Amino acid sequence: MTKKVFNRILFGGDYNPNQWPKEVWQEDMRIFKNAKINSATINVFSWAKIQPSETDYYFDELDEVIEMLTEENYDIVLATSTAALPAWMFKKYPEVARTDFEGRHHKFGQRHNACPNSLVYQKYAEKLAGKLAERYGANPRVTCWHINNEYGGECYCDNCEKAFRVWVKNRYQTIEALNKAWNLEFWGHTIYEWDEIVLPNALGEGIDYDNTAFAGISIDYRRFNSDGLLNNFKMEREAIRRYDKATPITTNLMGTYKTLDYFKWAKEMDIVSWDSYPSYNTPWSYVALTHDLMRSLKKEPFMLMEQTPSQQNWQPYNSLKKPGQMRAQSYQTVAHGADTIQYFQLRRSVGACEKFHGAVIEHVGTEDTRVFRETAQLGTELAAFGDSLLGAKNESRVAILFDWENYWALEYTSGPNKDLKYVDQIHQYYRYFYDKNIAVDFVCSEEDLSAYSLVVAPVFYMVKEGVKESIEAFVQAGGTFVTGFMSGIVGESDNVHLGGYPGPLRQLAGVWVEEIDALAPEQTNSIQFIAGKEGTSRLLCDIIHPETAEVLANYTSNFYAQTPVVTKNSFGEGTVYYIGTELDADSLDYCLEQAVLSADVHAVLDEHTPLEVVLRQTDTEKFYFVMNFHEETQKLPAAFVGKSDQLTGQVLTEATQLSQYDTFVIKA
Repeated sequence: MTKKVFNRILFGGDYNPNQWPKEVWQEDMRIFKNAKINSATINVFSWAKIQPSETDYYFDELDEVIEMLTEENYDIVLATSTAALPAWMFKKYPEVARTDFEGRHHKFGQRHNACPNSLVYQKYAEKLAGKLAERYGANPRVTCWHINNEYGGECYCDNCEKAFRVWVKNRYQTIEALNKAWNLEFWGHTIYEWDEIVLPNALGEGIDYDNTAFAGISIDYRRFNSDGLLNNFKMEREAIRRYDKATPITTNLMGTYKTLDYFKWAKEMDIVSWDSYPSYNTPWSYVALTHDLMRSLKKEPFMLMEQTPSQQNWQPYNSLKKPGQMRAQSYQTVAHGADTIQYFQLRRSVGACEKFHGAVIEHVGTEDTRVFRETAQLGTELAAFGDSLLGAKNESRVAILFDWENYWALEYTSGPNKDLKYVDQIHQYYRYFYDKNIAVDFVCSEEDLSAYSLVVAPVFYMVKEGVKESIEAFVQAGGTFVTGFMSGIVGESDNVHLGGYPGPLRQLAGVWVEEIDALAPEQTNSIQFIAGKEGTSRLLCDIIHPETAEVLANYTSNFYAQTPVVTKNSFGEGTVYYIGTELDADSLDYCLEQAVLSADVHAVLDEHTPLEVVLRQTDTEKFYFVMNFHEETQKLPAAFVGKSDQLTGQVLTEATQLSQYDTFVIKA
């Protein structure tokens, strides 16, 4: 059943009229109308203006902004302003500031600057959210609430340490259970009282921000911090709900951002929103991955809360988007599940660190720019869709396991190879499905897998209680499961599953791993498939003993030459593939092709094409998005010959070709 959150595709973005004199506001309205902009995200960083002192509130200017946008029939995404605290709060209550990993207590400045466990911060943030909802919640043009902004970061103050001790006690109940979970016999770190727990920062067990002496402690602190920030989100959400029972509530996420467990967060959000900022050299497959991940958090359409119309300001190399790139990137976002296209920012700031961040209205202050013309073209096209695309689904029979606790644990490992990065491994597998135009969902380790035919779990390092049984049931019933090196190694506290790698997955995979060799960047091993195909192995190499598994490929170099590197095991009605190394792309594709055949999974389009082709469908219609992200011109797939492009009305023929960034939307 199609689920529609909005009445139209929201097209707009972050708008800060408070930074400009009022005569500019009306000019903005005129210019925005020419681009078919219909929404504005406001009040994101206005706490200092709204609340100039502890007891005083000032809403006059915000009243004017909301009145203006209401009269212009905008959809208003109203933020709560709680991502940056006012100076008076730091001055009167210095404990609201964060203490960083090095143990330095901060002063007023920057943003995301509040200790998440500060009762002072919580008191005033909750009060502000409630006042905003009381004042504006009944306005029908307030279409969505935007709490805080890009939640992130951590605090290591004394207050957080006390709160962490409470969290740990609730989790483990007894000192004995805690000592066992964190393996504190190691280095003689046994504790006897709860107040002996210290935070895992540079003054305690932290080696540096990404390395730790005791992963169990640091992983738990990640859990604690993610939960603490989420509690603040829920606190503001409940303050809004006292006055506004129905308007959707969100906060903008950041793709594969490591610090927060987004699957857990999504359960508390009415709609997922996120900010997409690929670099000049980010692979388009990775951009698609992040959209699919954000959609998968709730298995529902999402909001693109921010993208730049052209240039960013905070990356090392802030290249312009080429002509047509922003339009194609926007349609890729819609194709993968977005029901909104929103920008940061609508008018370019005059000063501070984001003054060179792209905007719909550049510093020249007029619509006579390439960026504006491309924005206006996109706005006109999106408006023509009306509500026909809203709520359309992306259906898939393939799932890739993406688990934040696994992410944290894998990258805290001291060895075997510092170049092992979680998201990089996920992307290597995702790229195959992207290139083949096979739709993909992402799932967390606790999720029901019964809707899928193929589940892929690269570097599935942390296997928590109950997960083994879920995967075994999936495969037993006929599913195909792909996993491999650095999988099944530890439980939820980073203690090793004894009895041979891959631990709980050993019977499922039909192999056990005796050792794991680490290869330096300049080192590789050669491999050969039983069918004759040759390839290359790098990064890590499992030394595998097959038990019930069939060997598909062997190493052909190093002292473990002629031992297995890729295996296949029958389990119940299903099949398990185990890939014991990082393969070259062609060899990995060869393995995944076999898994796809085993699972009887098919691409969106039978015809192979270098074009990206994505299907979204409502209860009654199908929309195919056909996009060329290659420099070379590509031929239109035969399946679309004779169809019409919904964006231009053009009838597509056998002679139709797509230049770089050309995009067609075809209704079937």
